Amino acid sequence: MTSSGKAPLPPYANIDPGRAAAKLGAPVDTVRFAKASAFAAKGREDLARRGYAPDGEKRLRRFSTWEVCRYLIPVAPAHFRRVLRAHPDLPQGTGEGNSKWFTLSDVLRLRDHFATEGAADREYRPWRPEGLAAKVVAVANFKGGVGKTSTCAHLAMSAALDGYKVLVVDLDSQGSLTSIMGGKVADEWMTAFPLLAKDYARAVETENRVREAGGQPPLPLDETLTAARNIGARDVIQSTHWPNIDLIGAQLNLYWAEFQVPVWRMALRSWPLWDALSNALDGEGLLQDYDLVFLDTPPALGYLTINALAASDILLVPLGASFLEFDSTGRFFDMLYSTFASIEDGENAARRRDNLPEMRFEWDAVRAIITRFDAGQQTDLANVVQAYFGDLMTAYRQEYTAMIGQAGEQVNGIYEADYREFNRETYVRGRETFDRTWAEVKEVILGAWWRDLQLEKAEAEGATNG
Repeated sequence: MTSSGKAPLPPYANIDPGRAAAKLGAPVDTVRFAKASAFAAKGREDLARRGYAPDGEKRLRRFSTWEVCRYLIPVAPAHFRRVLRAHPDLPQGTGEGNSKWFTLSDVLRLRDHFATEGAADREYRPWRPEGLAAKVVAVANFKGGVGKTSTCAHLAMSAALDGYKVLVVDLDSQGSLTSIMGGKVADEWMTAFPLLAKDYARAVETENRVREAGGQPPLPLDETLTAARNIGARDVIQSTHWPNIDLIGAQLNLYWAEFQVPVWRMALRSWPLWDALSNALDGEGLLQDYDLVFLDTPPALGYLTINALAASDILLVPLGASFLEFDSTGRFFDMLYSTFASIEDGENAARRRDNLPEMRFEWDAVRAIITRFDAGQQTDLANVVQAYFGDLMTAYRQEYTAMIGQAGEQVNGIYEADYREFNRETYVRGRETFDRTWAEVKEVILGAWWRDLQLEKAEAEGATNG
């Protein structure tokens, strides 16, 4: 209340147009966008390097004996130390006394030792059925800000700490996952773009052989397609500061694929554009080289996302516990149905005419994950979301903690944060958020592999009996 007893006016009342005009400055032209972009690029580089070493490289920290024994190798600290003393050829860590610190490469070597020499009833290496392909996990939602990239990055890191060999593919031209993983991508030729172009080029070559036999003129292979024809998936894969995580990165020019792919499709209607990424992963042996492949998608159901979803075995859909995100995610599922059912209908009509077996998109599992959860304020709405999405939901809700926020400021994952920067209780609570998410996702992955294994055995037995 003012001294006169009248309530102050709201801030949007009595705005003076003349003063407002004086604050505007000159009209903004397109050159100003270029300046803003340049400033943002410089700032992005400066902020990203907060988590880097002084020489500009990103390195993964070491892990203490306490962390190794609690989270990475299921042995008691005293027994762990006895084993190291008895085997001086094993990594001994750095540091004085009992306070030893190990690189993740050290930990992976130690896992191998304990898997051979340790107790038979303990899992020192994660289960992966021999001979089966890697599982591909896509993280997607067309609403931004739902924790999609953070979830993808932390699941990749969780899997790596668990001992799996991981490939992460950044399909979002914003390149946030690439920044987290310390990737360096000069242009679109170090992204997934040439893999899509190569798939189309191969389709054109196949079509041209048919055209040649029929006396028709060939479809052109331009400079881009000719160059892509000679690029393999391993040419665009880069190592990261994690010894068992590799990366296919992204940068702004990757967005060009959203314009180029439909142009290619119009030129060759028979090209199954949705299979381009699948063909790169499977056809070049990446599903044998890696245990798990994680795909981070753009916040839109465009051609890159369609490729990711078609290539994936498991789809994860992060969303916040809010009405708008629940509503948006429901519409995302509706668009998934419309898009993929439309592809199936179109393809199968042609297949029926040619007496070919029909195709069908299918996923081992789909799970929606509530992220950035505040139990004090969002439990009721989260329960509603859980009730409506039912078996598509994970049971655990990712809580947002101060540790997650601080790690984000440093462009790091929480597993990259040194627990000595927090008290131990804060660290345990912070990493539990993603440990429990990984536990549910890992259960889905193992269940899918097990089901594949049983199906393979049944088919082999049927072939033998037949």
